[in-house]
Amino acid sequence: MDKPYVIGIDVGGTNTVVGIVDKRGQILRSGSLKTAKHAEVEDYLDELSQVIEEVIKDIATKDQIKGIGAGTPNGNYFTGSIEFAPNLRWKGVIPFAQMLEDRVGIPVALTNDANAAAIGEMTYGAARGMKDFIVITLGTGVGSGIVVNGQMVYGHDGFAGELGHVIMRRTNGRICGCGRAGCLEAYTSATGVARTAREYLELKHDAQTQLRNIPIDDITSKDVFDAAMAGDEMAKEIFRFTGEMLGEAFADFVAFSSPEAIILFGGLAKAGDLIMNPIRESMERNLLPIFKNKVKLIFSELKESDAAVLGASALGWEVR
Repeated sequence: MDKPYVIGIDVGGTNTVVGIVDKRGQILRSGSLKTAKHAEVEDYLDELSQVIEEVIKDIATKDQIKGIGAGTPNGNYFTGSIEFAPNLRWKGVIPFAQMLEDRVGIPVALTNDANAAAIGEMTYGAARGMKDFIVITLGTGVGSGIVVNGQMVYGHDGFAGELGHVIMRRTNGRICGCGRAGCLEAYTSATGVARTAREYLELKHDAQTQLRNIPIDDITSKDVFDAAMAGDEMAKEIFRFTGEMLGEAFADFVAFSSPEAIILFGGLAKAGDLIMNPIRESMERNLLPIFKNKVKLIFSELKESDAAVLGASALGWEVR
């Protein structure tokens, strides 16, 4: 029987998006649920199964679906498990692909969420035609998908590309969700931007800023963005700090794999020039001379939910 559809699932720290995709890469219908709503992964998977049923209803029967591809934090392509994901409520090793397959009766393949975004960009987005590039996802955490010579880099155990956990501050670094201190993610994720805002408010008592109108523990990266767009100097300085640190990190990443481009993806990328300008200046300032003015910095061309869903769905065509 012809199986002209696949399902892509993007499991983020906050939301999960599900889409049914045809052979042309069109998302025919999508649905979503809150990732953090359920303390137990079994309850989450029960709700996810219901969302899948709703998404495929009237479009396809299960027999017409080739497979499901899922992009998850700390997803291991080789084992189909989510392993010790710091930004999810469920701890330890979770045999996610098998648990979902048991519920829906469709084969499931799984990879890291940032790898899924990279596959999406390579197939449908800004990286079409590129053989060497890095996708950096700036969301609840900081993820990365690395492509070298047209191939996704998985490493021997499936976990290559944890660039959000390179250590940027060796002394007095912020505690990261992974349990270590000083990681890039602790500073430059959406959560990291909110932490920077809280630090600035406590350190700069006299600075005038509209961020003081928000209870300090409730501040989000969106609040900082809105304030910066309204011309708030402290908010703009927070984005400069964030962009400069990303630029330092990118200069190191370039030294390793010499990518044609670094593609920014995720909620924080919506800050546009606020974050791109300091990244570009910082990266170029810190690059080894042989790499200067060679690496493109670009935003994803795909809608945020689409890139990860499309990238994950590409795995669905490969499942057996």
